Order: sequence, then C-alpha cells, then structure tokens
Amino acid sequence: MRITVRPAAEADLSAVLGLYGELNPDDAPLPRASAEAIWADMAGQRGRTVLVADADGTVVGTADCVVLPNLTRGGRPILFVENVVVSGSHQRRGVGRRLMQAAVELAEAGGCYKAQLLAADDAYVHAFYAACGFEPLAQGFRRYLTRA
Repeated sequence: MRITVRPAAEADLSAVLGLYGELNPDDAPLPRASAEAIWADMAGQRGRTVLVADADGTVVGTADCVVLPNLTRGGRPILFVENVVVSGSHQRRGVGRRLMQAAVELAEAGGCYKAQLLAADDAYVHAFYAACGFEPLAQGFRRYLTRA
C-alpha cells in the first residue's frame, strides 16, 4: 500500500465527511450545502491546511491543521491539529503516523515553535501520539457550548 499525504482538494469533501462519520458516529450528517459552504470557508482561511492520507487513490485519513499567529515566543506561531482520523480499515498501517509527520512538517515550514493537539482520554490514542513524538505536557480543558 502506497500512502501519500497531501493538502485536501475540493473533491475530497465526501471522503473527509465519511472519515468524520467514523470519528463521531453519533453526529447527524451535515446537509451537503452546509458542508460545502463550511469547506469553502475552511479552504479560504490563511494558515489552514486539511491534510488527507491517500492510499492507492482512496482517502483513508485526515488531520485539520491551523497555523495560529502568536505574539509570544518571539512572534513564532503555533500549529494546532484537530480532527485526526484514520479509517478503521487502515488503522495500524502507518497512515496516522504519516499524517502527524506531515503536520509537524507544516509547523516547521511555518516557523512554529510548537505543534499542539488535544487527545481523547484513551491509552491507545495517547500511546500513538507519544510514538509520534508528542509529549503530554499540559492539562487540557474544554467547555462544550450548546446552541440556544
């Protein structure tokens, strides 16, 4: 299996949505028009790159990366990684590791001083990120917001 990691293209939307369905199976699918509008907005955001892992012509993984400008650390930006998912049929085959390597390369190319992510409270996931060179150095906090 040949894995290529590249920035997502407009034509990758359906595949990315399918992967997000695996990541969050309880979420209702977005209406197509809404998904297309959000995808177009994401594509236009400076510093944002949605990576996809392509295995022999099929998108099997994704990671959403954002380089965020920063006024500390000498003005060096931060790379945030979100929504990392590899298709269940392609896990444990190097796809996730290749995605994370590409994310770190984006950070390096952008002059970032760190690449950061939040991970689910899952020992397997934590071991994966540690194997990719990430360290659990901080306590993460979230506050989920509900719509009125």
